[in-house]
Amino acid sequence: MGLHPSLKRGGKSGSSQSVLKRIDRIKWLVKRGLWKESDRIFGLPKIKVIKLKTTKKEKPKQEETKSESKKK
Repeated sequence: MGLHPSLKRGGKSGSSQSVLKRIDRIKWLVKRGLWKESDRIFGLPKIKVIKLKTTKKEKPKQEETKSESKKK
């Protein structure tokens, strides 16, 4: 049985999740020392995944032309 076309995600099939699942949240809390074995697995804080966009810095054209003129 296939998936109904209205339920397909389109081009976002490989995108990451915005909120972590329960096991991932527990791992995150353990890593930071905020999880105890006696804690319940229900009512965990939601942990949002922050995506950082980086841009490449372009080199100034003046430096490139100076270095080329020195090589000649």
